[in-house]
Formats: sequence, C-alpha cells, structure tokens
Amino acid sequence: MSSGRNGVQKAPNLRNSSSFKSKLPPSSNVRRSSPASLGGADAVSGRVRVAVRLRPRNAQELEADADFADCVELQPELKRLKLRKNNWDSDTYEFDEVLTEYASQKRVYEVVAKPVVESVLDGYNGTVMAYGQTGTGKTYTLGRLGDEDTSARGIMVRSLEDIFSNISHETDSVTVSYLQLYMETIQDLLNPANDNISIVEDQKTGDVSLPGATVVDVRDQQSFVELLRIGEAHRFAANTKLNTESSRSHAILMVQVRRSVLGRETDFISENDGSANFVNNFKPSILRKGKLVVVDLAGSERILKSGSEGHMLEEAKSINLSLSALGKCINALAENSAHVPVRDSKLTRLLKDSFGGTSRTSLVVTIGPSPRHRAETASTILFGQRAMKVENMLKIKEEFDYKSLAKRLEMQLDKLIAENERQQKAYEDEVERIRLEAQNRISETERDYAEALKEEKMKCQMDYMESIKKLEEKWMLNQQKHVNNGFLGGSHATEGGVPSVHEEVSELKRLLQNEINLRKAAEEEINNLKDHLLNSMKPELAGGSVDVFNLQKMLAEESQQKKKLEEELTVLRNQLSQLTLEASQTSSCPDRSRTGNGFMGLDAMSSLRHLQFKDGSDGERPSISNLHEKVGLHKILSLLESNDPNVRIHAVKVVANLAAEEANQEKIVEAGGLSSLLMLLRNYEDETIRRIAAGAVANLAMNEFNQELIMAQGGIGLLAMTAADAEDPQTLRMVAGAIANLCGNDKLQTRLRSEGGIKALLGMVRSRHPDVISQVARGIANFAKCESRAATQGTKHGCSLLIEDGALPWIVQNANNEASLIRRHVELALCHLAQHEVNAKDLISGGALWELVRISRDCSRDDIRALACRTLTSSPTIVAELRRLRIEV
Repeated sequence: MSSGRNGVQKAPNLRNSSSFKSKLPPSSNVRRSSPASLGGADAVSGRVRVAVRLRPRNAQELEADADFADCVELQPELKRLKLRKNNWDSDTYEFDEVLTEYASQKRVYEVVAKPVVESVLDGYNGTVMAYGQTGTGKTYTLGRLGDEDTSARGIMVRSLEDIFSNISHETDSVTVSYLQLYMETIQDLLNPANDNISIVEDQKTGDVSLPGATVVDVRDQQSFVELLRIGEAHRFAANTKLNTESSRSHAILMVQVRRSVLGRETDFISENDGSANFVNNFKPSILRKGKLVVVDLAGSERILKSGSEGHMLEEAKSINLSLSALGKCINALAENSAHVPVRDSKLTRLLKDSFGGTSRTSLVVTIGPSPRHRAETASTILFGQRAMKVENMLKIKEEFDYKSLAKRLEMQLDKLIAENERQQKAYEDEVERIRLEAQNRISETERDYAEALKEEKMKCQMDYMESIKKLEEKWMLNQQKHVNNGFLGGSHATEGGVPSVHEEVSELKRLLQNEINLRKAAEEEINNLKDHLLNSMKPELAGGSVDVFNLQKMLAEESQQKKKLEEELTVLRNQLSQLTLEASQTSSCPDRSRTGNGFMGLDAMSSLRHLQFKDGSDGERPSISNLHEKVGLHKILSLLESNDPNVRIHAVKVVANLAAEEANQEKIVEAGGLSSLLMLLRNYEDETIRRIAAGAVANLAMNEFNQELIMAQGGIGLLAMTAADAEDPQTLRMVAGAIANLCGNDKLQTRLRSEGGIKALLGMVRSRHPDVISQVARGIANFAKCESRAATQGTKHGCSLLIEDGALPWIVQNANNEASLIRRHVELALCHLAQHEVNAKDLISGGALWELVRISRDCSRDDIRALACRTLTSSPTIVAELRRLRIEV
C-alpha cells in the first residue's frame, strides 16, 4: 500500500483476479466528513491503515495441531495473506502491512504506530488500535512494558519514548490518562475509586471528552512506565480456555501533547540588536495540540471455546456486544451509509474521532495460525478489510501561544535590564579609572616640570656667578695694568689712560647689563614654557578617554597574543608530558622486532588477543576448540557454503574461535579454511559474516606462511573492498587488524601497497572508533618499521610508500593522540620514517620535525626517546634544519 503526501493513503493496485477479496471502492464513493465536523477548510484526507500480525503457535497448538497446517499463509513481500478454505483452495487478502510471527516489536511499532506518533507531534489527533480474537497478542503488541527484555517493549512504551525525544521540556508538555471500558462503564485505571466516568460531547464541534478522568503531567519515560504498571495492576483479567490472562475490558490510553513549534525557531535575539528590531522579531509561537489514543480492545471469543460461565459469561457478552457495535459502525462508514450508529455503545462513542473523524488511525489486527479457529480468523480479517475502506479527514490543531510569548518577553526584559545595569556600572568604573589615570599623569607632569625648572634655575645661577667672576677677574687685571702704566708713564700716561679706564668700565657695565637681560629672558622663557605646558595638557586631558581606549585596545591585543602563546606553550608541555610509552618492551625484545612479522615488536600479542572474536563465553572455549576433533574440520568448513544464513553464521563463528588458537591454524589452512573465509568476504554482504570472517583471517595472518597465502589468494584486495563497504566499527576493527598483521611482513610491502592495502588502512580512520584507529596505527607502525629495516639493509631506495600514499598528515596529526596505545604506534612509525634520509624533506615540510623534537625531549619511554634523538642527529638534512631553527637536541 503506497503512501501519499500528508498521510493520504493511495488505494492498492490489485490484479483483476477473483481470488482477491480486498478491493477498495472508487475514490468518488469514499465517505468524507462534512465541513461542519472539520471546523475549517484546511483538512486533508487520510485512510485508515491496517496491518495484520500473525501470532506463532503456542504450546497447546503445537501439541493439538501438530498434524495440521496453519490456516493462513503470509506473503509479506507482496503484503498479502492467504486464508485456506481447504487443502486446494484459499482466499487472498491485501493489507497495508503483513507482519509474520518473526516480526520484532520494533518493526511493528515503526510500520504501525510511528507515522501516527509523528502526526501527533505535528498537531494532529492519532489512534492506534489492536483488534482480534482473544489470545492472539493484542496486549503483547500494545502494552508490553519490556522489564525483562527491552526489545519486547510495546507500542505504548515506544510511542512515549519517541514523543519525549522530540519535545522540549522547557516549552512543551505531555499529559496522560489511562482508562478501561468494563461492562459498559468507563473506569479510571490510575484512580480505581473513580469507576463511573461520563462522556461529554461538544455540541458545536462534536469532540468527545472525559472531564472526570485523572490527568497526569508526565516529564520522563520512567514515570510513564510506572503509570502503565499501576494501570495494568487495576485492569480486569481472567483465565479462560483460550488465554490464561484474558483481558475482560477495553484499555484506552490517552496522551495529550502540547508543543510550541515556533518557540525554538524564534529564540532570543542577539544582545547587539536594537530595541526596534527586537520588537519586530518577536512573534507569538504556535502551540500545537495533538492527542494520541492507544486502544487495547478485549478479544472477541466464542462461549463454547472459551468456557466462560457465570460472571465471566456476562463479561464476554458485554465485550462481544461492544465489538459488534464497533463492527456496525465500520460497516456503515465503509459503505458510505447516511447513518452511523455511534451511540449503540460507549466504545463507539469514544472512538468517534478515530473512524470517520479527524484522527489519523492505524489498526493492527492480530490472528492465530490454528485451523481450529479459522472462523474467528476469517472474521478478524474481514473486519480489517472493511476498516481499510474508512476515510478520515485529518485536521491540525494549533493556536498562538501568547502566554509563552509574554513569558519570553518578560525574561528578555529582565535580561536587558540586568545587562543595562552591568554596562552602566562598567561605564562608571571606566570613567573613574580614566579620572585617576589623568590625575596621575598631571601629578607626574607637574613633578617633572618642577624638577626641570629647578635645574634650569640652578643652571642660570651658575652661569650668572661664572660671568660675575670672570668680570671681576678682568676688572682686577685692568686695574693692575692701570697702576703699572701710571708709575711708568708719568702724567702723560695718566692723562692718556683716563679715557681707557672709562671705556673699560663702560664695557663692563654693558656686559653686566647683558647678563641681567639674559637672565630675565631665561626666566620669561621658563614662565612661557610653563604656561605652554599647562595649555597643552588641557586638550590632552580632554581627549584622554580616546587615547585611553586606544591604549586599552593595544594592551588587550598584546595580552591576547601573549595568552595565545602561553596556551600553545602549555599545550605543547602537556602533550610532551603525556608521552608515557612502553619503552622497556621494545628494548627488551630487539630480536623479535627483526623477524618477518613486524607487528610482533609492537605489542602484537595484546593486539591479537584484542582481535579475537568475542562471541561466545569463556565456558564454551574448551568445547569449541575440540569441536573439530569430534565433528571433523572438513565437515565444519563445508557448512560455510550452506544456503541457510544461520548455519553459515554459526559455522564461521566456530572457525573463527578455532583460528584464535595457534595450534589449530595450520590445520585450518591445510583443510582449505583460508580459501573458504576469503570466499565469504567475496560473495556475502551480510555484516555479521563479514565481521567474523575478517576476524578469523586476522588470526590466521599472525603466521608468516599464512600471510603469503593470503596475499597469493587476493586476500588484501578482498580486505580492502570490505573496508570500503563496511560501516560497523567492529567489522572495520577486524579488517584493520588483518591488514596490520600483513604490514609486518618485509616480503609483502610493495604488493601490499599496489593492491590498495595502505589506502584501505587509511580509509578506515573515518569511523573515528578508538579500536579501529589503534589497529590502523599498528599497521602503519609495522609498515614503517619494515621499510626502515629494508632501507638499512640497502634493499629499499626512494621515498616511503606511506608518504606517497598520503599517510604523513594523519601520522603527524595523531602523534600526540590521547590514547596511549595509538600514540605509541604513531610515534614509532614517525621515528622509523625519519631514519631514512630520503624522507627527511617530506617530514620537515609536513611538520613532523616538531613532533620528533617533542618525542626526543619528553617521551616517557627511554627507547623511543633515544631512537628519536639518534634520528635527529644522524640525518644531515634534519641537522641542518635544526641548526637553522636554532633548536638543540
């Protein structure tokens, strides 16, 4: 049955055959609700969807009907059901979904109830109902709590899980009511004292409500399950011949979902937006009200088969009458009758909106396989066929949530007021800081000016005293000359010297006056300088805030830059301090690292144990390890080609567990087990088989001889193909472990790279799973070690194949990985790559030099730190680069 947009179900395209019983009438004859019942013109059509579920045979039927075939035959891929009349004739029916006895509870929920739950979240009403004979699994399908097995959870529990995962606990709400219809009385399962609840019908809209029912606001899944457990304890049940726990009432779960759909889209605006923009952007959110009704109908039963008597007989009569009334309403709606007898029973009144109303309805009819109950099975199937002809008109229920808008506006107003107060306080603090800074600058300027004035004054006084002293000395010298001239020259000399003395005195007076003028000019200049300084300070103080803000900005940028540098330094120091690797193991096992299996030098034993297949407990190991001795290894390997997928899975599990023990590996390879495992990787896409087969190949790849066989049979290509297709982390872990083991073989380096092994290994880092990354790092370390050994022996020339395949950026990125196992492998790979001189330039340009320096300084493992130091000092290119960067090792 195909599904149209907005939940509209298209009619099934049936072949023109007389054997098909389910044929929908033409769309022109489908009954539609009147406009008055819709409350608007925005309704869409939606047919009732019907799924049929077959219950497996119970213990009684297995014994009583052992010689008889099932009365029904399911064709789920065609969505068909065949009801056998006899051994050679049968009737065929089509449904929206056909669920076999092996269908899981999760699949039943997804095909029956999940579309209804999604509609309820969008604001529509939805109904999920189970109908069928007693004992066919209605309560199991709907009301199973799944306490012992979570996979057995029913539709009620799974529906609320979906609802809680798609709502916001801040803006949305969920309320629950749980009722039962017993002997035509509506009783509250959450409050047993409330045992006669009346039905109220709105005269305008026709909606049915139960105002007397208990309504509980549910906030989480655990509280909802507790409510279901309380309700189930109060529900009426009895032991009949057909069912040991036969429900004697119809259970009705009502879930009201109030969802604010626009509240999350128009969240609070940015703090930098203006108030006008703030008002325009706030619109009232839309409140959508959806109602989910889950109805677990009591099973129809025949008195002769169920053995009911006494009060149980009266209960059975009431159940059958209500189901009969429901069937009449379904018939009337299917036949587009003018009158629908919804008032014949309280059950039909409660389900008025579910059939022919505005609700999106899914019906699951449950049947049993026993031919003894063929009549009841046929009646149930015909009920479902008639229900498929009922057409509902879906209508969304939404309104503007002004209360939520007002609350949000109040919260935003409080937020803006608090922000304004913070900004005002910050502004006042900034003004005070600027004022204090200006006062400090003025005090400092005045102090500097006083000191400069004092120094200038002292300088002027010293100059003045020096000038006076020089003048006195000059005047004394002139006086002495004058006396000497007077004694020697007589009166003529005296008369001739008088004008000379007067000239000298005049000259002295002139010089003295000049000095006085210079002193006054200096004092005036000092006063002018003081005035000019004070005048220049005023505009500087007035514009101080701008300068201060500029200065603050510069200081903030410098502080931020310094902080970044300090953080980078701290990160580098932390990274260096975390390099605690296992140096003792490598130094204690030097011979092992020279063997053909390069992975053995990198803690291979622990890695291979980690790769061992984890299915099955430890108690099963001894029996599995001896299984090939009892059954025969060839017999086990032949089951790998079985057509039964379950047989193949069990067989490959046994082979994988046998391959985990070294004693069995040679026997498995000799018997052709390796070829069979590679065949599974080549021919099957089942994730479980590929995961287990890859794990077995990884265990076999521990042996050098097996590694060459794997390569010879195209195993690396199959592993690369599996790595490209798989998404499961456990499958990728197995494949990465197998390739990592192959990377440790010196003879397979070139072929491993040419067949895509390195690229496949690097491609698996996409999973980001630590176990997968650990195996990838181990493989790269093995490959790099083999390359380093080949370069030392002179058999390897040219750049590293890892660098050519683009592995260097990933190695540099994970050289300081948080996981110690990953970090250890990557550091060893980096040290081995650096030992080959031809790789030096690529390592320097790729940023690996800094990681090598870090390893040589702060690695906790002595052997790795020594290897890094030896590498840095032995490569001329790296030594030259370190000298250029002025880095000491």
